[in-house]
Amino acid sequence: MTLYTQVASNRSKTWFFMVIYMLLTLAVGWLISWYFSSDIILIFFAILVIIQGGISYWYADSIALGLARAELLSQKQYPQVYRTVQNLTITAGLPMPRLFLINDTAMNAFATGRDPRHAALALTQGLIDKLDDNELSGVIAHEMSHVGNEDIRLMSMVMVMGGLIALLSDFFLRSLWWGGERRRDDNGNSGLLMIIALILALLAPLAATLIQLAISRKREFMADASGVLLTRYPEGLISALTKIGGDREPLEVANKATAHMYFKNPLPEGWLSNLFSTHPPIAERIAALQKGSGLSTSR
Repeated sequence: MTLYTQVASNRSKTWFFMVIYMLLTLAVGWLISWYFSSDIILIFFAILVIIQGGISYWYADSIALGLARAELLSQKQYPQVYRTVQNLTITAGLPMPRLFLINDTAMNAFATGRDPRHAALALTQGLIDKLDDNELSGVIAHEMSHVGNEDIRLMSMVMVMGGLIALLSDFFLRSLWWGGERRRDDNGNSGLLMIIALILALLAPLAATLIQLAISRKREFMADASGVLLTRYPEGLISALTKIGGDREPLEVANKATAHMYFKNPLPEGWLSNLFSTHPPIAERIAALQKGSGLSTSR
């Protein structure tokens, strides 16, 4: 698959997954409307879906940067970082993204935005301080590949839509305990409908999570490979992955909504969390780069 076919595929998938998320949101809205016997609630959710789509498209990047507590990165204070990004954007034929700093000593980064012309790149202080120039170039090239492949739009929209689905499903499940004006069915079908409603409420967030997994894991491998093409130096990204993979310092601003956007999964690791992680294991990413670059896997 070429870069151009990948970008076209990503654009198609963006709209496909956006429709799926909207349908999931409407499904949960229907559940709450049915449960409280109020058609007004369903109308409200239909309006909410439209607003949600607009917010996720136009403002998801601002939300992600806000959740990360990112501030504009000073060109005077970090001239080498600016030069590195400028060189890579010229090589990739991309516009210069806005640069942000996350004041955290953990090593991580993410890119966001609705398209390459409105892209933003956020780097942690720890990443800048602990990586050498070649390693930092590798990480930045990876993130710029997300920009060039137009992964950033879908990953940013998933953050908003997936989070809303989880919140709405949780609201419905909690409402079962709150009581209220509940639906009554004279035909005796209320029990069956309630079971269906419960299953749908429980499966909606899981479906949103599975979509995140389908979106993110393959794209991380592709961004690694594309990043190496930009730097022409696979050892830099491999070394960065090795250092970052061995870093156990937690990212204080990490949360489930934005975890899939980061270079490395910022959430605590464990066998269960790894099963549902949006990132492939660091060791697999390193092995894929070594194999693709013809480097020895024994080093």
